[in-house]
Amino acid sequence: MPRSRSINQNNMPETLPNFRNLGVMLRIVLLVNGLVLIGLLSHANSFQDLGARVLQSAAYVQPVMLSSLLALYALSILLLRLNYAQGVAAVLAVVALIAWAIAKLGGELFSTSIGSETFNLWRKVGVSVGLAAVALMYFRLRTRLLSPAIPGARLQALQARIRPHFLFNSINAVLGIVRSDPKRAESALEDMSDLFRMAMTDSREMVTLKQELELSRQYLALEQLRLGERLKINWQIQDMPEDALVPPLMLQPLLENAVYHGIEPMYEGGEIVIKIYRSGKEMHLDVHNPYQPDSQKHSGNKMALENIRERLALQFDLEASYTVDAGKDYYRVHILIPYVKEEFQ
Repeated sequence: MPRSRSINQNNMPETLPNFRNLGVMLRIVLLVNGLVLIGLLSHANSFQDLGARVLQSAAYVQPVMLSSLLALYALSILLLRLNYAQGVAAVLAVVALIAWAIAKLGGELFSTSIGSETFNLWRKVGVSVGLAAVALMYFRLRTRLLSPAIPGARLQALQARIRPHFLFNSINAVLGIVRSDPKRAESALEDMSDLFRMAMTDSREMVTLKQELELSRQYLALEQLRLGERLKINWQIQDMPEDALVPPLMLQPLLENAVYHGIEPMYEGGEIVIKIYRSGKEMHLDVHNPYQPDSQKHSGNKMALENIRERLALQFDLEASYTVDAGKDYYRVHILIPYVKEEFQ
């Protein structure tokens, strides 16, 4: 889902973690507790001493961490409006304020024999802010490690658009109807233009499901020009919310895979079933097509589908899933993502 951004030297947007994502929250909890445990292990003299230190630190660390997560969850929409540097500063300020308040309210409960009361107070605030900074650095590094999937997906999408097989046959199909049906030919050329334009857009930006659907219909219209009645489409989208946000070029590569590997090799053709619906706070996207392994003349390139997996992981973390179910005569892809409305952009 969309986040605040600034452009770094590699022209890749810097992003804050999405504090409303359950996967992000889980990673923060594990990371913070892991770092605290490592720090305690380095100072403990025995297992008994370690146990006492763990209990003492948990009494302070857990309230600060959980309160900070709740506050960041509530402020997440406001944080999206800030650039990356401002967002980082705001996150650290929130953590510092919560750490200071809990340390003051705890009073003697969190006191230690090291240093004065004022020193201990600011030491706790400093450690809390330091842990928050490490967590932000972790998510920044994770985004940079996964971000090659973004230009890779965009490049793969562009390559798919200019694949000689697709381009040559589409142009021939358009030429075949220029005289008999000039309006349809003009519409087909506009569809090709839209496909190229979408392939060149920033793949980090989210689009509405309505926009993604329009692009997919344009792609299928081009394929139907050359495949004719061999290509049948069954849209089951009566329960689809058009305002839902999805990564661009998520559905179209699935349909291209269904046409290229499912319908085209079969002499009699077949039907592609596209089912999109909302269930509670989840969006489901299902593409089902006939498939005959013996009819395959090529193994195909699965890079586009793998890029979809990586983009979903980067965009939605653990809240998204991508599953494939392949049988003797069918191939099915099911994608689950959180339902995010257009108003959250």
